[in-house]
Amino acid sequence: QVQLVESGGGLVQAGGSLRLSCAASGTIFRFNAMGWYRQAPGKQRELVATLFTLGGNTNYADSVKGRFTISRDNAKNTVYLQMNSLKPEDTAIYYCNADFVGRVYWGQGTQVTVSS
Repeated sequence: QVQLVESGGGLVQAGGSLRLSCAASGTIFRFNAMGWYRQAPGKQRELVATLFTLGGNTNYADSVKGRFTISRDNAKNTVYLQMNSLKPEDTAIYYCNADFVGRVYWGQGTQVTVSS
C-alpha cells in the first residue's frame, strides 16, 4: 500500500514563494518516479515536474521552468516542490504522485492560490 500526503499549500501574493511537501509511506526508492501535477478549475490535470528516483533526473513543464524545483530528502521519504516567482496562473490544486511497479498512486492534493 502506498500513501502520499501533501502539505504546504496556501495563499500567497504574486511573486512570492511556497514549498510543497509530499511524504510517502516507506522508502521513495521503491518508486520509478515521483511527480507533481496540478489542476486548475475547469482545466485538465497537468504535469508540473517529475523526479526519477534512481538517477535523480528531473523534468519540468515549460510554464514552470526556472521558477519551480523538484527535490527529495531520502531520509524523510519526502519529495518537495519549491515554487518561486509565483503567478496567478499557478493557482490550482497540486497533487503528488508516485509510479510503483506500473501503478500510479496519488495524494489528496493541496490548494495553492496566488493573488494578483
